[in-house]
Amino acid sequence: MIKKAFWTTLLVVVCLVSSLWFFTPTANAFTQEQKLFLESWRIVNRAYVDESFNGENWWFTREKFIKKPMRNRQETYGVIEEMLALLDDPFTRLLRPKAYKSLQVNTSGELFGVGLQISFDPQTQLVEVITPIAGSPAESAGIHPRDYILEIDGIETSTLTLDAAAEKMRGPIGTTVSLTVENHDRDADSVQTLDIVRDRISLNPVYANLDERNEEAIGYIRLNEFSANATQEIAHAIMDLDAQDAQAYVLDLRNNPGGLLQAGIETARLWLDQGTIVYTVNRQGTLGSFEANEHSMTDAPLVILVNQGTASASEILAGALHDNSRAVLVGETTYGKGLIQSLFELPDDSGIAVTVAKYETPNHTDINKLGIEPDYIVAQEPITFAQIGTKEDLQYQKAIELLTSNSLVADVF
Repeated sequence: MIKKAFWTTLLVVVCLVSSLWFFTPTANAFTQEQKLFLESWRIVNRAYVDESFNGENWWFTREKFIKKPMRNRQETYGVIEEMLALLDDPFTRLLRPKAYKSLQVNTSGELFGVGLQISFDPQTQLVEVITPIAGSPAESAGIHPRDYILEIDGIETSTLTLDAAAEKMRGPIGTTVSLTVENHDRDADSVQTLDIVRDRISLNPVYANLDERNEEAIGYIRLNEFSANATQEIAHAIMDLDAQDAQAYVLDLRNNPGGLLQAGIETARLWLDQGTIVYTVNRQGTLGSFEANEHSMTDAPLVILVNQGTASASEILAGALHDNSRAVLVGETTYGKGLIQSLFELPDDSGIAVTVAKYETPNHTDINKLGIEPDYIVAQEPITFAQIGTKEDLQYQKAIELLTSNSLVADVF
């Protein structure tokens, strides 16, 4: 009888210990800092495009990182960033409150700084220029697409996150920031330090005019980025140019780094009457698509100008019109960003950008890290904003040649 009681007690103790071993604290047991971390983990767990999480056991990552010190918000941000770094995806990143607010402004308003669109080159581990914004202090200083920003005010960018680098380049109008820049050709003598005065950066995405210097009136439209009002502004430009009897169009997407995916899709619908605009592929491999809606604004011949600064939503638009035989591409191979990010807001006004899908052009071409090769490759030395559309703009001149050559236009379109 005593032996039986002993074994019963032992069994109860073992069960109790086992239940404690697998006990997971309830939500109320976590601190506010831990809750912010866990919400970040859950967002990535639900949405990230790579179901293997770059080979990481994402549940084990949660259990490991929740034990790290998170005594204040800065420590918590550091833990979140350390966790996200395991994905080896520069586009999936934490946006601290200032950076998150700036990104929202960047798609709809104005900001103050040098006017650079930047990315992170995973191969070189350097901050890379996608493009300077037209008319910005950065463009005036001679910074070009594919240049590397090595230092900002003496701080090596290799020690900064992408958003921290962007934040350091922003600032009040009239203040100066020092950038150490390496030219994209990476010549030995290509590193220079530039002192650039910050200014208000205009985010009006569209510039348009009618070129009447040729046999036919050509409508020229330049789209700087896909902000919230981009499609509406493009539509206005087409209506205005059509009213001026534009016979053909040049759509300039050079140095357009992208922006809002939906703006790229809606802009494609302005030019495309039917057909697929883009395919998206999520983490389960499920294929989705966006289609034209039979409401294009014009069927006039169209040439699209692209270069190495043409990225993301710009590549979606160029790929859609090209693969549907709606436009001819002229210029240089595009940037090659075939990934789609979504923004998720966190409770403290910070946010997380998460790569949620990849995309394919209508011909099922995956352009990530490859870019889109134009129909007519025309090399172009960097030119200023004032030289666009002039004789120095060789890519534009090629577009005009194609649009005014009736036999070639007939073959292409």
